[in-house]
Amino acid sequence: FFFFFFFQAEDGIRDAQESRGLGDVYKRQDYDMILRLTEKANKIYHIPKALYYWRNHEESVASDISVKPYCIEAAKKALRAHLKRVGLEGEVYDSKAPTTYKIKYKIYGNPKVSIIIPNKDAVGDLHVCLTSIIEKSTYQNYEIIVVENNSEEEITFKYYDKIKNSKNIKVVKYEGGFNYSKINNFAVQYASGEYLLFLNNDVEVITEDFIEEMLMFAQRKDIGAVGGKLYYRDDTIQHAGIIVGLGGAAAHSHRNFDRSNNGYLWRLIVANNVSAVTGACLMMRKNVFDEVCGFNEDLAVAYNDVDLCLKIRDKGYLIVCTPDAELYHYESKSRGFEDTKQKMKRFRTEKRILRDRWRQVIRRDPYYNVNLTLDREDFSLK
Repeated sequence: FFFFFFFQAEDGIRDAQESRGLGDVYKRQDYDMILRLTEKANKIYHIPKALYYWRNHEESVASDISVKPYCIEAAKKALRAHLKRVGLEGEVYDSKAPTTYKIKYKIYGNPKVSIIIPNKDAVGDLHVCLTSIIEKSTYQNYEIIVVENNSEEEITFKYYDKIKNSKNIKVVKYEGGFNYSKINNFAVQYASGEYLLFLNNDVEVITEDFIEEMLMFAQRKDIGAVGGKLYYRDDTIQHAGIIVGLGGAAAHSHRNFDRSNNGYLWRLIVANNVSAVTGACLMMRKNVFDEVCGFNEDLAVAYNDVDLCLKIRDKGYLIVCTPDAELYHYESKSRGFEDTKQKMKRFRTEKRILRDRWRQVIRRDPYYNVNLTLDREDFSLK
């Protein structure tokens, strides 16, 4: 394998390393080389086999990173050099676990973000959601579009009258039965921002800079959508990215993991590419939304967010899930669960639509190891 790799890749490695390119990062030259290769490669393929066992001895970082602490600073230097070469501006910081890193990308300008929130009654939940945005958000250039859909309680309309007096909140009315895709597609025509942030009415903001944390990725031209990290009320994971193929169609990774858990290969503490993110908290550029023709209106309740993300990926964009945009998600409080025959029938129909349309993609998620189970959300082996 090693002879094959180095003979086949010799010219590419020479080009990537540019002979003199190691400089201050020679203590993490392997990391630097991988970054350079990713800059040159058109495609990267992961071979899901054990091809090499890392040696482990007393002076190796395999046993303890503190043996060679200079490797951490060298890795950050390699990341800074990578950013410079690819034309991205950002600061590199240590993340929550040793040898993991966070890049704080520069946000260009002060673009407007249109936050779209569908709602039917549930004034208490909506109030918590809106208040958390207004009181906690450190990003101020946003508008909130509440989409009224078939509310029946008088208190709801009194609340609408109250919030409509706010300079950056408007309420629009969607006529028709509940269809998440149609409601959001309808609302986008009222959005004046360059960026769209789709939120459920049953979420509550935790991190004050959640908009910035998502916006810094959404502004990148190679990224099509960004999702956040969502918790249940008991501080366990509700969403940290979606794996396609899981459960026969798609499901959330790390569901019910404790909030303090670092996740499989640190996925709960570092930003990572995923196949899809939940529509309960999803940001994207409006021009990308228009490019993929928005949500698929055949998917009224389930899998419309997955389908949207797969359409985005099909156009060549990346999907990112960031753990640094944190919210609570009191899931399904408004519309309930799939607990009636009619709802279960609709759910099965929407699952079939997704599977039929994206059969080849669902067969193998590129961000999920083929040796891991498709029956559970815990990254255990098959």
